[in-house]
Amino acid sequence: MNKKQRDGLLATLRQRFETHPERHPGISWEQVRQRLDAEPKALDALQAMESSGGEPDVIARERESGVVTFCDCSEETPAGRRSLCYDGKALDARKEHKPRGNAIDMAQEMGVELLTEQQYRELQQIGEFDRKTSSWVQTPADVRALGGALFCERRYGRVFVYHNGAQSYYAVRAFRALRRV
Repeated sequence: MNKKQRDGLLATLRQRFETHPERHPGISWEQVRQRLDAEPKALDALQAMESSGGEPDVIARERESGVVTFCDCSEETPAGRRSLCYDGKALDARKEHKPRGNAIDMAQEMGVELLTEQQYRELQQIGEFDRKTSSWVQTPADVRALGGALFCERRYGRVFVYHNGAQSYYAVRAFRALRRV
């Protein structure tokens, strides 16, 4: 990322941070900026989140370590990450109509992680997300070993956790990313 792109991303992140203070009460932009300056590689991950439609914003800061957590805060699951099956094993298992990729590998390439079910529920406490879409979440090994994967969505004012075959993919399902800085 060149200086102009870096400055543009920082300006976007700051504007979003200032526009949505309810997502990060008690956290200042200066604290966030210090963390970003100390870990410049994190900006690459945040740029990947931004460019795929995630609209990353700060949702937490650890008191002791100062680690800041960014999460996708787009109203719906990020458009640039949709139509993915869950992981590489699921992608390999598809013989016909393969999706363009999988959520686990894409997250790794971006330098981020999928939310857990608990993190997804916590995110829903600060806003209403995925009212028309759904997001893959980290799936427990025992569920994955049986061929399944979990996804979440918000409907009727509640968060629902569902399952699908890990090889399935839908135009309205992607994944929400998390990056600690």
